[in-house]
Amino acid sequence: MSEFAAYLNNKPRSAYFQVSQIKHVEDPEVVQGIVTENILQLYEGVLMRQSATQVSPDFSWLWSWLRIDAPTKPFVANPRVRILLVSFAMLFFELLCIRWIPSYVRYLSYFNNFILLASFLGIGLGMLSARRKRFWFLPLPLMVVLLVIVVGLNRFNLRINSTQVLYYGAGEAQSAQAENFIVLPIIFGLVTACFIPLARSFGQLFTQVEPLTAYTFDIVGSLAGIACFSVMSYFSLPPLIWFAILAVPILLLSARRTLLVVAAALLVSIVIAGQLQRGAYWSPYYKILLHPAIPSGYIVDVNNAGGHQSMIPWQYKEPFYRRLYQIFPGNSFHHALILGAGSGSDVATALAYGVQSITAVEIDPTIQQLGTRYHPDHPYADPRVKVVINDGRAFLQNTNEKFDLIIYALPDSLTLTSSNTSLRLESFLLTQESLETARTRLTNNGLVVLYNYYRQQWLAEKLANMAGHAFNQEPLVSTYGGWGRAAVIIVGPRLRTLPAGKFGSYHEQTKAKRGLSVIGEGYFPLTSVRPATDDWPFLYLRDQSFPMLYILGLAMVGVFALGGTLILAPRKVLRRFDWHMFFLGVAFMLLEVKSLTTFALLFGSTWLVNSLVFFAILSSVLLAVLVNGRFPIRRIWPFYLLLFAILALNLLLPPETLLLPNPVARYLLASILAFAPVFLANIIFTNAFRDSETADIAFASNLIGIMVGGALEYFSMLMGYRLLLLFVMVFYACALLLRNRRKVELIAFLPEQ
Repeated sequence: MSEFAAYLNNKPRSAYFQVSQIKHVEDPEVVQGIVTENILQLYEGVLMRQSATQVSPDFSWLWSWLRIDAPTKPFVANPRVRILLVSFAMLFFELLCIRWIPSYVRYLSYFNNFILLASFLGIGLGMLSARRKRFWFLPLPLMVVLLVIVVGLNRFNLRINSTQVLYYGAGEAQSAQAENFIVLPIIFGLVTACFIPLARSFGQLFTQVEPLTAYTFDIVGSLAGIACFSVMSYFSLPPLIWFAILAVPILLLSARRTLLVVAAALLVSIVIAGQLQRGAYWSPYYKILLHPAIPSGYIVDVNNAGGHQSMIPWQYKEPFYRRLYQIFPGNSFHHALILGAGSGSDVATALAYGVQSITAVEIDPTIQQLGTRYHPDHPYADPRVKVVINDGRAFLQNTNEKFDLIIYALPDSLTLTSSNTSLRLESFLLTQESLETARTRLTNNGLVVLYNYYRQQWLAEKLANMAGHAFNQEPLVSTYGGWGRAAVIIVGPRLRTLPAGKFGSYHEQTKAKRGLSVIGEGYFPLTSVRPATDDWPFLYLRDQSFPMLYILGLAMVGVFALGGTLILAPRKVLRRFDWHMFFLGVAFMLLEVKSLTTFALLFGSTWLVNSLVFFAILSSVLLAVLVNGRFPIRRIWPFYLLLFAILALNLLLPPETLLLPNPVARYLLASILAFAPVFLANIIFTNAFRDSETADIAFASNLIGIMVGGALEYFSMLMGYRLLLLFVMVFYACALLLRNRRKVELIAFLPEQ
C-alpha cells in the first residue's frame, strides 16, 4: 500500500478525471470497465516505479562522500572519540609525509619543514572551510592515492646549484644544473590538499564539544600518534606498516556505506608503498639501498642520493682517508675516536694503519648494522673497536675519555634534525664550540682531523679557520682536485712534532693531476671568516644571509596560504578570523623551535631526543588544559609577565652557558629555561581558547599562525636562534594587546547598569 499511495500522491490531478466522473455514469458495466482500467494503470505505474528503483541504484552516498559531508552511521559516532581519531590520523600522516616523501624526492630531505608548513596550512584551511554547507573535494583516501602515485611515478630529483648554501650532491659534475623549483610547489600543494578533508571534519567536531574538552582529546590523539611513530622508528619498520596503521583511524572514521570504497583506495596506497620499498632498508633517518661495488662490497644509496658512502676494501677508498697516516707513519695512534663512523670504512682504514683502540660513534643504527653485516673488511667485528650509537656532539660533551686522535669522518647528512628547524643532523657537530670541546678531549700529543668532499673551496677554508681558532694554531690542510673538491684538515699538538720546513704555507699547484690527487697543501693562514657557532650553526651558509632559494620557497608558501584562505574560507568566517589566536600561534611556533634547538644542542640531534621533546611539549599542553579546567584563571596578565621574564633570561644567556658538565644539572636547567616558557604559553593559549565562542575558527586561526611562525624560523639564518626570542616577545605582546582590546569591546557592549 505504501508504494501505491506514493504513486497516487505523485500522479497528476488530471489522471483521476475518469474516476471522478463515475458518479455520472449509470451503466454498471461501463463503471466496472472504467474502474478496472484505472486500477490497472495505477498498478502499472507502481510496478514501473519499483523497476526504476531497482535498476537505478542510489548514489547519494557517493556525492555526500565527495562533498566531504559528515558521515552518516559511522563506525565511531562519539564526537570526543572522533576528535581523538582525527588528531591521531593527522599527526601520524604528518610524520609519515615528513619521513616518506623525502626518501624519494631527494632534496626535500633538506626541506622537511616545508612539508610541516604544508600540513599546518592544510589543517588550517580545512578547519576554515568547516562551515561551508557544500564543499566538493577529493576525500582523504583518494588524495593519499594521488600523492603516492605522484611520488612513486616521478621520483623527483631536485638538483640544486646554489652559490649561497651547499647541499650534498650540489656542485658535482652530475648535479651542475639550474635550481629546479617545480618539485616544491607540486609536493607542497599535494600535502596541503591531503589534510583539508580530514581537517574539515575536525573543524565540524569542534563545534559539537566544549573547546577545552575538544582540545584535550586533540592532544591525547597527538600524543598517541607520536608514541606510535616513535615505536616504528625504534624497530625501523618500513612504510608498508606506516600506511597500514594510517588506514585504521581512517576506516573507523568512515561511514558504513563508504567502507568498501575507502578500504579499496587505502589498499591501493599500501600496495604502491610496498612496491616502492622493495629492497630498501629503513632507518629512523633514511631509506637505504645497497648496490654492488667493484671489486667487492656495496655502495650505500641514501634517499636516492647515489653514493652517499661505500663499503669497499680500505685500499680502494679515496686517498684522503689515508693522508693522515702517511704524514704520521708508524703505529703512532693508540686510542682514536671516529665521529660519523657510518658503515665502517674510516674504522677499517684506522685498523689497517695499526690504531690500537677505536671508539666508533654513529647516529644511524641501521647504517652501522649494515656495515657490520656487509663491509668486506668487517671492521666492526674487530675486538679493538667499540661501537656507540649516539649523536657525535652529545658523545663529545658527555665522555670523560681522552683520545690521541679524533676524526670527523665525512659527517654530511641528508636530513634535518627536526621538521621544525633548518638544522641538519651534523649542524651542532661542526661548530666552533664543538671543535673546542674536541680539543679538551685530546691528549697532550693528539690530533683532530676533518676530511670530506667539501665541494667548494670557501667551505674548506671556513672549517680550517674554525679548527685553527679552536687550537690557536695554523692547521695543516691538504686539498684534492679532480671529481669534487675534497680536503683534509689536521690540527692539534702533534703538528709541532713535524720536521721544520716539511710543509710551508698553504699553496696550490698550477696544474692538477688526473684523478683525485693533492692540488694544494700547507699550513693554512687564519682569517676572520664568520664561523658556525652553537647559536648560528649554519656551516653550509657562506655568511649570515637569507638565501634566495628559501625566499622563493616562502613566497610560494605565501601564495598557497593567501589563495587557499580566500577560496576555501566563507566570507563570514574570514570576518571572524581570530587575530589574537593567530599571534599566539606565530609566537608559540618560534618558541617551540628554540626549545627543540636547545635540547638538540644539549642532548643530541637523534630521533629519540626529538620524539621525547615533542612528547614533553604536548604533555605540557595537556597539563595547561587541566590547570585551566580545574582553576578558573581570571587574570592572565601575571602569566604574560612571567613569560616575558623567562624569555628575557633565555635571551641574555648564550647557549654555551647551558652546557654544564653534569648531565642531570644540564637537564634541570634546560627544563626550566626551555619548558617553563612553553608551559606558560600554553596556560595563556588554553585560557583564551576556553572562552572562545567559535572554537573552530579560533583553532584554525592559531594553526595559520603556527605556519607563519614556521616560515619565520628561517630568519635564524640571519640572526641566529637566540635572537628569535625577540620575535617571540613581540608576537606575545601583540596577542596581549589584542586580548585586552577585545575585552574592552565586550565591556562596551554590555548594557548600562
